[in-house]
Amino acid sequence: MRSSGRNNRDSGRGDHRGAGGGTPRPKAGGKRDDKQRSGRPRPEERRYDVGGSGGPGGSSDRKDERGGAKSGGPKSSGPKSSGSRGAAARGGAKGGPRTGAASKGSGPGGKGGPKGGPQRGRGQVPARPREYDAQVEERNRARHNKPQVKTPKTFGDQEGERLQKVLARAGMGSRRACEELIDQARVEVNGQVVMEQGVRVDPEKDEIKVDGLTVATQSYLFFALNKPAGVVSTMEDPDGRQCLGDYVTNRETRLFHVGRLDTETEGIILLTNHGELAHRLTHPRYGVKKTYLAAIQGPLPRDLGKQLKDGIQLEDGYARADHFRVVENTGKNYLVEVTLHEGRKHIVRRMLAEAGFPVERLVRTSFGPIPLGDQKSGWLRRMTNTEVGMLMREVEL
Repeated sequence: MRSSGRNNRDSGRGDHRGAGGGTPRPKAGGKRDDKQRSGRPRPEERRYDVGGSGGPGGSSDRKDERGGAKSGGPKSSGPKSSGSRGAAARGGAKGGPRTGAASKGSGPGGKGGPKGGPQRGRGQVPARPREYDAQVEERNRARHNKPQVKTPKTFGDQEGERLQKVLARAGMGSRRACEELIDQARVEVNGQVVMEQGVRVDPEKDEIKVDGLTVATQSYLFFALNKPAGVVSTMEDPDGRQCLGDYVTNRETRLFHVGRLDTETEGIILLTNHGELAHRLTHPRYGVKKTYLAAIQGPLPRDLGKQLKDGIQLEDGYARADHFRVVENTGKNYLVEVTLHEGRKHIVRRMLAEAGFPVERLVRTSFGPIPLGDQKSGWLRRMTNTEVGMLMREVEL
């Protein structure tokens, strides 16, 4: 009994190793027999498809295991049959060299490319030739190096600037606020009221007014200085004394003073580079009024104001005041206000001295419509557009 059992085991082992290849008898509980019963090759013997849908145990592997008749290999059902390995290695007789186990699974869905050509896996981009890259670069350069097309004058920039932009630059407010001024019919250009937006003007030639006041749109400068006592009313002094030019030395454009003030007289004096405006402000024809505060000693007669208004005889003719009033009185100290439109030298001092009241201190508090206000002594400020417009209206500019 024992000998027959050994012979049976030996015969079974011989059948398994034989190339004839029937299905071996299964052995209970053996891992090797379970793998042989499955009819699949070992993992190291399997051929996976790179580009196709077949993976381990997929459709491409099953096709390779069967060994198709088209590939020309002999059919075999054994796990190590030469047909399955030959079909994977050689490819078919019809096709050329193939990469991977499945010649038909290189593309999506397991379909191969053209016959006879090398197959590529999915995700690999074919390299572009250098000639093609050179052509692309030449086209890009040609597109960016095109000559500029000259548009007709109809589509170009129009002459002048928009009115609201000019007004905003002149300090009349934001562009939106200047547009509201135009909508309210408060802006005039060359004497005509502007009723629509977008009107273009030339700020160097056109006369622009807001509420009847001329807007200084040109590159003119207007300053008001509270001149201290002891400062000479000149832009330069050959004797080295302090002068008006010392307050505007950092200005690029040349400024000049409008009229004069005595060296010991304080108060407002205007500086500008607008020659015509300065000339008219000092010309007797336009009669621009100036107001002064004078400190004198009393007592004052009641008819002092009447004497000054009727005229005081001076060396160079009569001088008349336009207005006179007593501002303050403390004992014998009087502070009086004198307004006149003349601009002769030392005119206020000479008039009061001729009336019998020498001036101890003199301050000019206004020049035309421009008041001194609370501006400190020695301070220079830039005049507003409204003030410039009032000055121009004063002299009919």
